[in-house]
Amino acid sequence: MRTLVVLLWSSALLLISSATSWSATSVTYYGGYHTTAGHEQHNAAVAAAHPELVKLYDIGDSWKKAQGQGGHDIQALCITKLTPGDCALNSTGKKPKFVLHAQIHAREIVTGEIAYRWIDLLVSSYGVDPEITALLNTRELWVVPIANPDGVDVVASNPAQPLLQRKNVDDSAGGCAFGYAGVDLNRNSSFQWNPDEGGPCTEMYPGAKPASEPETVAIQGLLDTIFPDTKGAVDEPAARSTTGVFLTLHSYGDDILAPWGYTRTAAPDRAALVALGNKMGAVTGYPVSTGDGGIGYFTPGSTTDWLYGTRGVPSYTFEIGPRAGWCSGFQPAYSCVSSTFWPLLKPALVYAAQAAAAPYGRLP
Repeated sequence: MRTLVVLLWSSALLLISSATSWSATSVTYYGGYHTTAGHEQHNAAVAAAHPELVKLYDIGDSWKKAQGQGGHDIQALCITKLTPGDCALNSTGKKPKFVLHAQIHAREIVTGEIAYRWIDLLVSSYGVDPEITALLNTRELWVVPIANPDGVDVVASNPAQPLLQRKNVDDSAGGCAFGYAGVDLNRNSSFQWNPDEGGPCTEMYPGAKPASEPETVAIQGLLDTIFPDTKGAVDEPAARSTTGVFLTLHSYGDDILAPWGYTRTAAPDRAALVALGNKMGAVTGYPVSTGDGGIGYFTPGSTTDWLYGTRGVPSYTFEIGPRAGWCSGFQPAYSCVSSTFWPLLKPALVYAAQAAAAPYGRLP
């Protein structure tokens, strides 16, 4: 993300020591944001209440769980009006797929809440709202509400003032004086991975090797399974028949970022990617950029570049929230979700899901 925050380890210890009201089973923190446990309870409740609309999957493990240290499953929901063959873990389903992916950077707390509200919108509106009903009849709407659950546990461990943990909690490369142990999961993909992004104690440490983290393996495994490969070489465009759209939510900056993120060289589908991005930007007010966005901030090894580069699926990063003022930063008041972020994001998500049928074709 576009602002690098230095959190002194001594400050982190002070905050942790004051976290007397939090436990691993707490469901909310910081005024209403949902913990990992809160999301897991929500996912299970939604799936149980709407078996005709929802399938809940365990797609892999967090780092701590892979190490036998507790941790979490990485969960994904598929939401649609279920008919035979829908929401299967394969790429042969007839319905185009839209994927919403959130909180890969744990401290970007707004993003998980947008995913939470998107899930609720879909299941509560079927048969009530014609537009949402049509979406569930014709699309598979996949949601990964918490892509970095161990990191979210760290963030939520001080409920009054969340900790600024960005990465996962993989400390196998050693401890860090300033409390920054972990791997940046948005630099860890197996596409254009760059070992020069930083060392183990930097915020953008890409890991010891491409896809070294179980969280990365889980997300890539899901996307690789549900999307067919419609792209040839890296410098070749995707097939016009490609279906699907992928959005990953980050904060902050009020931007939409499209491939490529690892280079200023134009992606072969740049014009179409920007055109679709502009449609979503029209309702959010976010400008669309590619490459480094003009400020020298590249993202080698990102999820969006991996999916577009290997599968041809249009993939975008939404940077939610302004750089300054009310509702800015990594920790806006929970009221900002209702007052500012959800009203902007809701129509953009609906449009992205609609566009999944023909993202490189004729746009509605």
